[in-house]
Amino acid sequence: MQPFHNIFSKKKTGSSASREVERELIKRSSGATTLVDVITPSVVEISAHHLRIGEKLMRTIFIVSYPRYLNTGWFANIINLDKEMDISFAITPMDTAIILNKLRKQTARVEAEIADLEERGFVRDPILETALQDLEDLRDKLIQARERFFYFGLYITIYANSPEELEKAERDVRALLDTKLVRSKSATYQHDLGFISTLPFSINMLHITSPMNSGPLSTIFPFISSTLSDDQGILYGVNSENSSLILFDRFNLENANSLIFAKSGSGKSYAAKLEILRSLMLGTEVLVIDPENEYQYLAETVDGAYFKISLTSESHINPFDLPPPVEGEGISDVLRSNIINLVGLVRIMLGGLTPQEEAVIDHAITETYASRDITPDVDFAGKPPPLMEDLQIVLENSEGGSTLAERLRRFTKGSYAGFVNSPTNIDIQKRLVVFNVRDLEEELRPVAMYIVLHYIWNLIRSELKRRILLVDEAWVLMRHKEGAQFLFGIAKRARKYFLGLTTITQDVNDFILSKYGKAIVNNSSLQLLLRQHPAAIDLVQKTFNLTEEEKFRLLETGTGRGLFFAGSQHVEIEILASYTENQIITTDPAELIRIAQAKEEIARASQAAS
Repeated sequence: MQPFHNIFSKKKTGSSASREVERELIKRSSGATTLVDVITPSVVEISAHHLRIGEKLMRTIFIVSYPRYLNTGWFANIINLDKEMDISFAITPMDTAIILNKLRKQTARVEAEIADLEERGFVRDPILETALQDLEDLRDKLIQARERFFYFGLYITIYANSPEELEKAERDVRALLDTKLVRSKSATYQHDLGFISTLPFSINMLHITSPMNSGPLSTIFPFISSTLSDDQGILYGVNSENSSLILFDRFNLENANSLIFAKSGSGKSYAAKLEILRSLMLGTEVLVIDPENEYQYLAETVDGAYFKISLTSESHINPFDLPPPVEGEGISDVLRSNIINLVGLVRIMLGGLTPQEEAVIDHAITETYASRDITPDVDFAGKPPPLMEDLQIVLENSEGGSTLAERLRRFTKGSYAGFVNSPTNIDIQKRLVVFNVRDLEEELRPVAMYIVLHYIWNLIRSELKRRILLVDEAWVLMRHKEGAQFLFGIAKRARKYFLGLTTITQDVNDFILSKYGKAIVNNSSLQLLLRQHPAAIDLVQKTFNLTEEEKFRLLETGTGRGLFFAGSQHVEIEILASYTENQIITTDPAELIRIAQAKEEIARASQAAS
């Protein structure tokens, strides 16, 4: 916070303004068409309240007075206001010797007033004493060259398409200034001079200035941007506004959940893999559901585990597996929770269930567990869980279950039998584990993602560790109510188990418009928005409360650039990787071909040398 010393007159008006306008604006060669002739509008209307050039209306306001104290960054709210406007600072240095002479005279006057009041027996005047203290403090700083004095003019030209829009924009700007006790006025009958003063020509046509020392003047510094630098965490990228590093630990936020929205080819998987690579170096375990086989090379490079989930794969997960109870949880709670999740899985597998069918399935799953002596009253540790074909057998012998058993047959005896009807045979002992579901048919992808998520969630609950769970192309799961509900449940409960859920999607509309999609957004403290599709940008703007400028940037920004949200702060980010990191995580087909060719050349060279 800096004191503002207002000890001189505030205005210095130029009498030759009209002649300066002529000199600056009318520079044309006689008889020849110049560039000025081409770009100059055919009509310019100058009125008392605005300037019209073509279809655009503009109005200039200037600052009349400032409060005694100015907080650093007080002007940032004006700069970041979502209005079309130009802002000009006119700063003219003043001679220090002249200022010191005026300060000496002003100090003498104030001291005389204080002495006169004392002689007449009046009580002390705090305003005069404060003014004297400020004057002496300012004189000391000027003499020691710690401060300088300037004439400072601040002009704001607002643009609009209609008089009503112009009035509203001016009210909004002046209301923000009033909250800072900064008084402003409209440049009535001088909007043409105000417009010129805010053009990038360094011409001050209004000459309405206030004397200000460098302390308070520095508080109006316009190049203010948020920073997200922490003592702990990983490097997410570089702040495009001030080139500072964005270092952050997602586990220090209200929750560690993260969300990445971007259109295809914008760098969302690249950013996710870069975060995984850097998180692994800090000891964080990462689990990935990969629908496009983009994480296999990363897993192989860092000695992670990679499981291919498909109809012909040798890796299987039995959805009937039961996790060991965690602290404070009973056997009956584990069994009941798993039965509910299995009902949701069957609903996805069969394409929906009626309420009556749900009741039949719920009872049949309970009976299926009981056939293996797994009940709420018996410790099921060490007992082999049932398979999907056991559920089919129970349904065939249940009232109202024959039709459901027939619909379930393709998952037990038909073409999908090898997918969900086998005992679990995978072992997760690596710090990075990737489940690839690319080779599954489109119809089976939601089923696979649901089963894998359920398996991972049981693993997470069984042992407390710092983990990240990444679900790429989450919109596939969000298309089904059960999948969306399950993913939302993980997002809400993740912090309790030291988990950060990362959801990535390119289909923003399907995700946000889902009943649970918006809830997942609200439960994600870390958010990354990269280049967006025009069809989705309005929904993104509304969801994240973006300005028009931010909306435009997300439409036009390059690959690996966007907006990074962390809690209540957000900055523009550029995601950068080192050469070695890029070789591991790149998804650019051209780069992948070059890397493969380089590996082949190295292999041939090694063979030739041997």
